[in-house]
Amino acid sequence: MSFTTTLHSFNLQRFEAYKIMSEEKFLVALGKRIKVARTEKKLKQNELACLCNFEKASMSRIESGQANPTVLTLFKISKALEVPMSTFFFEES
Repeated sequence: MSFTTTLHSFNLQRFEAYKIMSEEKFLVALGKRIKVARTEKKLKQNELACLCNFEKASMSRIESGQANPTVLTLFKISKALEVPMSTFFFEES
């Protein structure tokens, strides 16, 4: 099996997992991954919010899964944390 075939199969497995996930669980998982990335950078929630030009309450809602952030919001967070946006969507394997 080629690398491309293996990668395609792996991505299909991830997609299948997302298909059965509820929107609520997706947002909670997204928020948890953002929080992990933030804590790995040793940033407080309000510090990340300031870097992104957000209110701390907005960052709190995103991290708790109570908000559905736009792609631009995720882009700002990924830039502030200096991580690729994919960090927020896929668990490292």
